[in-house]
Amino acid sequence: MPASRIPGLGPATQARVPDGTSQALVVAGASADGNTATTVLYARNPAGRWERVAGPWASHNALKGWTHDHHAGDLRSPIGVFRLGDAGGRLPDPGARLPYDQDPGFAISGTGFLGEPLEGSFDHVIAIDYNRVPGRTPLDKERPLGQGKGGGVWIHVDHGGPTQACVSLDREDLRELLRALDPAREPVVVMGPGAELAR
Repeated sequence: MPASRIPGLGPATQARVPDGTSQALVVAGASADGNTATTVLYARNPAGRWERVAGPWASHNALKGWTHDHHAGDLRSPIGVFRLGDAGGRLPDPGARLPYDQDPGFAISGTGFLGEPLEGSFDHVIAIDYNRVPGRTPLDKERPLGQGKGGGVWIHVDHGGPTQACVSLDREDLRELLRALDPAREPVVVMGPGAELAR
């Protein structure tokens, strides 16, 4: 595998990673219709080689798996390469380098698909730049592609079950990720079924 390729990514997927990016969070789904994934943070070293710097972490994605054509309510996570530039949460900033918006609006209640409590899921979140305006709080509701294409796709605290469209990580793993992501490195998330990312 070329030194310039992120582990687990094939040439087609790697080609979608911006040239200026030197941090990439890879969320590799177990299957196209599955809701569990493995998440690893890679960074490109001065020699140009991508190295694992955190993870692998167990994670969840949407209830029905993945899609290239995400729509609101389809219960699938969007496949692609998306920038990560804004964070926030109900709880104070754990040391993030991304802009962090602490706001009571991140409170959530209710139950998930398995009957698990959702409370605390948005204690910390990282906005995935899918159908949103970069540079704003994750709570911002503007949807450049229209409301029908969904939005509010975040990396958030895992509640023990699948999500609507987001990616979820264990609380301490997410806090570690927040401290690691550096906006100067133009971080992205590369997400989708592992077999597809390998193309």
